[in-house]
Amino acid sequence: MTTPTPQERVFSGVQPSGDLHLGNYLGAIVQFVELQRHYQCIYCIVDLHAITVWQEPERLRENIRATAAAYIAAGIDPKEQVIFAQSSVTAHAELAWMFNCVARIGWLNRMTQFKEKVGKNRENASVGLYVYPVLMAADILAYHATHVPVGEDQKQHLELARDIAAKFNNDFAGGEVFFPQPEPLITAEACRVMSLRDGKSKMSKSDASEMSRILLTDDAESIVRKIQKAKTDAHPLPGEVAGLEGRPEAENLVGIFAALEGVKREEVLRRYGGGNFAGFKKDLAEVAVARLVPMGEEMRRLCGDADYLDGVLQDGASRAESLARPILNRARELVGLP
Repeated sequence: MTTPTPQERVFSGVQPSGDLHLGNYLGAIVQFVELQRHYQCIYCIVDLHAITVWQEPERLRENIRATAAAYIAAGIDPKEQVIFAQSSVTAHAELAWMFNCVARIGWLNRMTQFKEKVGKNRENASVGLYVYPVLMAADILAYHATHVPVGEDQKQHLELARDIAAKFNNDFAGGEVFFPQPEPLITAEACRVMSLRDGKSKMSKSDASEMSRILLTDDAESIVRKIQKAKTDAHPLPGEVAGLEGRPEAENLVGIFAALEGVKREEVLRRYGGGNFAGFKKDLAEVAVARLVPMGEEMRRLCGDADYLDGVLQDGASRAESLARPILNRARELVGLP
């Protein structure tokens, strides 16, 4: 990773949906920890996104704190980086409305993630869920973020943010580059963590089976049990990555092992290729326990100190506000708002 210029700024966030799991950690939070070594980082807890589907209010407040605790327990320094709840900085919502008036319905109709989430229940989905990508654009552009770590399922949303930035600049800034074009940031081999019971479905807290996911607060016994019972196939592990094709459960477990150890899948297969899953799972469980249990213990400790977490979030909100307010004020001026 090249050393960035001081102007380069990363924005990203995680929904406070409760029961953070291995997919949240390997798919996002572990990258956040690495990025803070190279960039100015703004790490949001996107609670406005969370309420696009109904949330129990008190549980939502607990989940916001738990997400902050996960950030800190994973290694993000709240003194050096900005950690805050999205709803605490009104620039997100205000800029999102401006962008709702810039974005075109045709653009949103092309968003495949909305179609996947609502399926045949489109008419019963909230308007917020439909315009979710516009709020995501506001999250990024409110800070003139130049880079956004994204997974495969978020690339289309980042493209929308770029389109909105370009149209705003053209419509209101006379072609001046007021809002920058945020770039996708890939920090390592992508790790898309799938269900332990179905290698074709993403790991999710909404899955009916608790055995499908490893929670960040799981104890060692639970982690070992879930990995031991993870679905596999009847064939030995391949010696090369190409041999994982058509074997989603094997591919998932190899990817998890590689991500937890910080190595490439090729290295994992060099060690375990030709062997059965029993020994592989035993070693994977040891790696997962060593990596996740201390973090889970720290998360529980932090969640027991609500005053500390609230202080972190308040300090982060103040720092985020100081960054976003001049940008919002200039956007208002350009649009013609008083």
